[in-house]
Amino acid sequence: MKILHIDSSSKIHNKSNSRALGRYFLQQLERYGVEFEIDYLDVTEDVQPHVSAEFVQATYTPEAERTERMREVLAPSDAMCQRVMDADVLVCAMPMYNWTIPSTFKTFIDAITRTNVTYDLLPDGTTVGKLGDKKVLFITTRGADLRQGSPYSHMDAMTPVLKAAFAFIGVEAPEFVDAQPLQFTAAEAREAALVRAHNDLDQLASQWATNLQKTACSQSEMAV
Repeated sequence: MKILHIDSSSKIHNKSNSRALGRYFLQQLERYGVEFEIDYLDVTEDVQPHVSAEFVQATYTPEAERTERMREVLAPSDAMCQRVMDADVLVCAMPMYNWTIPSTFKTFIDAITRTNVTYDLLPDGTTVGKLGDKKVLFITTRGADLRQGSPYSHMDAMTPVLKAAFAFIGVEAPEFVDAQPLQFTAAEAREAALVRAHNDLDQLASQWATNLQKTACSQSEMAV
């Protein structure tokens, strides 16, 4: 299994909760015996270009008609799309910035949302995502408590953005583990939030390991 592990926090590694939780989940997968290889991407260092007029023109021009300049403009996006398509799993760890996703993760989304690459545009104008075979986990950290019943719950723009963007390219049921609240609260509540997140990640790693084992057994039985 190949995992594309993506970090999006602007904080340095040893001060970032989202980075630490992403590493913890991968460690738990190993603990449960899951074998995988990692393709690591830090979008704060490998920042994808913003969408430009050149990019829009190039991506909607049929491949056979693209100029050399168009191919140059699309090259970073082509490479990023290939990394996503080569992965079986995406583990995306990110903090909430001003109620939504980090801008560097938004440019990543823009880079991988490509006509006839990660989704098909049909003659009737409808679209079909092509990444339905990918398992996706979002590990998020939030300063405020945005759980149901919280005064801040209506301000969560992060979850709907991620669900909509990935549904468009075919990922219908991404999984979420949200650590919250981690800033605008007392120290005890912050500690409890991290405990909940660690427990959720541990349970999820166990579930993934069990499901992978079942899949492997089924494939072995079919091969006999």
